[in-house]
Amino acid sequence: MTIAAPAGASTTPTAHPQNDVKRLCSVPKSVGEMACNALERTDVAQKLSLSPNATPSGFGPKDLQGAYNLPSDGGSGQTVAIVDAQDDPNAESDLATYRSQYGLPACSTANGCFKKIDQNGGTTYPSADSGWAGEISLDLDMVSAIAPNAHIVLVEANSANMSDLGAAVNQAVKQGAGFVSNSYGGSEDSSDTSADSSYFNHPGVVITASAGDSGYGVEYPAASPGVTAVGGTSLKKDSSSRGWSETVWGSSSGGEGTGSGCSQYESKPSWQTDSGCSKRTVADVSAVADPSTGVAVYDSYQASGWNVYGGTSASSPIIASVYADAGKPSSGSNPASFPYKNASALNDVTSGSNGSCSPSYLCNAGQGFDGPTGLGTPNGTTAFKG
Repeated sequence: MTIAAPAGASTTPTAHPQNDVKRLCSVPKSVGEMACNALERTDVAQKLSLSPNATPSGFGPKDLQGAYNLPSDGGSGQTVAIVDAQDDPNAESDLATYRSQYGLPACSTANGCFKKIDQNGGTTYPSADSGWAGEISLDLDMVSAIAPNAHIVLVEANSANMSDLGAAVNQAVKQGAGFVSNSYGGSEDSSDTSADSSYFNHPGVVITASAGDSGYGVEYPAASPGVTAVGGTSLKKDSSSRGWSETVWGSSSGGEGTGSGCSQYESKPSWQTDSGCSKRTVADVSAVADPSTGVAVYDSYQASGWNVYGGTSASSPIIASVYADAGKPSSGSNPASFPYKNASALNDVTSGSNGSCSPSYLCNAGQGFDGPTGLGTPNGTTAFKG
């Protein structure tokens, strides 16, 4: 049984073996099919409800804001979109529970803060899916934690195929979202460059994508040059001046961990200058993703309420929301390039590995840019302005 911590306490889940983690979405079975990158801790007792003063297990808004030096009232005037497949019938009510528990302002259809649509902009929602519903809860809760004053648009694609998810991305931009998070990925293939121009060519709009949860290796759409590729870290409190420390989420033995690497198909963007990969390198930046140091999520459709989730499905909406805290990008810009102009304004992650590779920096952290964590993690919003 999980005992609630005192109000204001930080409850960090303890380390766990990999068999204590469940992937919420099945592995893609065909080219062009995507899977969500959300992981659920199965060794944490789920709780349908908590007392008003209780702190759920896992990192909450104050933890994440403190770790990344972010304001507690960020996102005002901005709209963040979440793109996922299938329907979460409980999305709005679960979002309300999360925000109420942490004392965040209400975000509902009634007050104009929340909007849920299908990929065509209507309300003919796709069929419900428990795995993707868990993903949706994670995404909505991370936007709430990092940009609590932003409006949120949830766009539900008809399927997990790239064509439907891509249509949902375009719909999110059409709806006026300046920041679009994609917490899914699949294997690279030769059609990716076509998908780039069809779905991920939105100058002046932030589009983030998860780097993946299977260790060293590249996923799409994180590899798209029009996307900010988001890797994952393990985040822990410590006695440093920052008060927190981070390492690569993963291990040298491979398996569970953040994705990274050198794209097979995507050209190297002009703002990326690492010399060990002639094409697009993943990732650009990173944030917490390790389920062992995971985040609190309320999900009553896939799970039984409060639980601890992780995966790069957590880090993608976190980064999209940090961009929202930083303000609207300049017209015609590619926001993926912004951190490269302000790398010193990030927390450089210098230790950890997500597999075996050559050259070494593609799967091992070090000083400056590396594959698993990119240029680093947020330290305020400076690196996300441009």
